[in-house]
Amino acid sequence: MKRRKLGKSNLEVSAIGLGCMGLSFGYGPAVDKLQGISLIRAAVERGVTFFDTAEVYGPFTNEELVGEALAPFRKDVAIATKFGFHIENGKQAGLDSRPEHITQVAEASLKRLRTDVIDLFYQHRVDDKVPIEDVAGAVKDLIQQGKVKHFGLSEAGALTIRRAHKVQPVTALQSEYSLWWREPEQEIIPTLEELGIGFVPFSPLGKGFLTAAINKDTQFDKSDFRNIVPRFSAENRDANQAVVDLIVEFAKQKKATPAQIALAWLIAKKPWIVPIPGTTKLHRLEENLEAVSVELSRDDLRRLEVAAAKIPVQGARYPEELQKLVGR
Repeated sequence: MKRRKLGKSNLEVSAIGLGCMGLSFGYGPAVDKLQGISLIRAAVERGVTFFDTAEVYGPFTNEELVGEALAPFRKDVAIATKFGFHIENGKQAGLDSRPEHITQVAEASLKRLRTDVIDLFYQHRVDDKVPIEDVAGAVKDLIQQGKVKHFGLSEAGALTIRRAHKVQPVTALQSEYSLWWREPEQEIIPTLEELGIGFVPFSPLGKGFLTAAINKDTQFDKSDFRNIVPRFSAENRDANQAVVDLIVEFAKQKKATPAQIALAWLIAKKPWIVPIPGTTKLHRLEENLEAVSVELSRDDLRRLEVAAAKIPVQGARYPEELQKLVGR
């Protein structure tokens, strides 16, 4: 597995990481614990060294799963987790990035992850009630105490990134980015490039849509997050099929799968981009990891992007109340 550095930091990880959320949360029922452990360990065996989780996934169960799965390999892998939500009675209940809360979350996450240090600690969503300087300062303290190695932000706006970076250098920004959601190219990616910050795209396969395994007739489990995403209404899926058809056609030319093209596109964009596709299936994991071998030339990128830009994507990527929490 090829490796890359996140920005100017010394955090070097596999060119593709594993987003672990879907093993416990978000996309239907949680997988069996042993199945989840087996999948994470299969990723390690295949060279993945970068694993993404968060306290709110479950809540708590995903961190416990990741901690148990990676315990035998802890020195060989980097674990990213997140703080920033208030959790009450096992449910997400608003934001909380107060410094004292960040410290409490770090201590609890360390126990669940069975480790003495968090490699990358992200603020999960920007909390407009707490100055980002205070948030960065709290993580800086944890870094000085040896409990955290690197500071990250998730779905933050460019101004917030700059303000945080002045207090404690930001190693990585995690946000949605794919051939289906290219908004970060406008302001975020130039800011990251200027400041030397790595980019970790989540949902690099468009929450599964870009794999060509979903169509207008697909029925999601009642607990699947996609049921409330406007972009995933049956009508919008039908309209957005044109994006998938384009990727499918391109994949045939490259003797690759649509998922591999979507991931190879991200990897080719910048040397400091590390996508974190998630899956619950071993054959999908193997398919995703083979994307590092798919070579896309500058001309390939241009042709793919010009064609994709002609297709207007239908539907918002979040329901309105969640959309308010991003880009702050």
